Amino acid sequence: MADHAKLSASGSSRWLACPGSVKAEQGLKERSSPSAYEGTCAHELGELVLINGGSCFDWVGKNLIENNEHTVDQEMAEYVQQYVDYVKSFNGEHAYEQRVDFSDWVPEGFGTSDAIVLQGDTLHVIDLKYGKGVQVFAENNPQGLLYALGAYSDYAMICNIKNIIIHIVQPRLDHIDDWQISLDDLLKWGEWASQRAEMCLDPDAPRIPGGSQCLFCKAKATCPALYEQTKSTILSDFEEIDSPSPDTLTDQQLKAAMDAKKLILSWLDAVEQHVKERVETDGFPGYKLVAGRSLRKWGDDEKAEQVLSDLLGENAYTQKLISPAQAEKALGKKRANEVAELIIKPEGKPTLVPESDKRPSITTSEKDFEDFD
Repeated sequence: MADHAKLSASGSSRWLACPGSVKAEQGLKERSSPSAYEGTCAHELGELVLINGGSCFDWVGKNLIENNEHTVDQEMAEYVQQYVDYVKSFNGEHAYEQRVDFSDWVPEGFGTSDAIVLQGDTLHVIDLKYGKGVQVFAENNPQGLLYALGAYSDYAMICNIKNIIIHIVQPRLDHIDDWQISLDDLLKWGEWASQRAEMCLDPDAPRIPGGSQCLFCKAKATCPALYEQTKSTILSDFEEIDSPSPDTLTDQQLKAAMDAKKLILSWLDAVEQHVKERVETDGFPGYKLVAGRSLRKWGDDEKAEQVLSDLLGENAYTQKLISPAQAEKALGKKRANEVAELIIKPEGKPTLVPESDKRPSITTSEKDFEDFD
């Protein structure tokens, strides 16, 4: 089993913002999820191709080595290949899945950087994000900054690093972002991170709830600080309204609700999961488990296929046209241009985001909001 730092780079957005979360999470089990496993497999695929050469598509239909129960499919190959191509676009000295030690700033701090590229006096730190739920940005990204400190510590003796560029590659959201910081500013940030790390090791470290730090915190379901914030910042805004509706709320109240939506929904999901686990183990007052709704399915797919083929012939099957990416792969680079003019990339549905989002604003019509996310 891989070692995990108490103050890890991957969890830095949490403990840097909420020092008390370190103690709060102690003893709580790590929750595995299909998404986390999928991300681990995507990282292994990228590492295998970057180190051994070839293409991600060479692994389609094959099992990975470390995660040997996972068979690479076309979709994963397409997305991870975008990351591989991006990393390879940089000239210089490359290192992949390298352990970096930033313990000069954070006690026992270490992590594994997806890709590091030394290009003259510039250090590139490239991070693959395979998730598609939360968009991640490079600017002031704490995980990238800690990896940069560790890489600087490792390479400072052999090269004169002056600038650092942090890159985020999030192919499933069609998102690539980069941000540059000088070495002086990185070291200043490292001093601040060192002070926050010391706070984390204090038994009385404060809990400071907020969007980024609470989102993936294992202790959020039972966190009194988050509960109190929920009451004070949201419920108090509506305490004098009998039945609040969007038409009767002020802009300030609407903004408060929108700003807290993701955090509150995430907290409620965590509370529900916590109560569910309590019901399964020793019970919980007022709640029980029942069988949920399910869909019918064939008990034996092969037998059903045989019977339905006899009864319905070709009508027993449906056909779906392959995707543009699948077509390009099947045709190869030399013939892919034969279908290029058939491919379009329509605009995504209008999505409401904070003004801080880097994407440009769009103008919308009433029709645009018929399918609003």
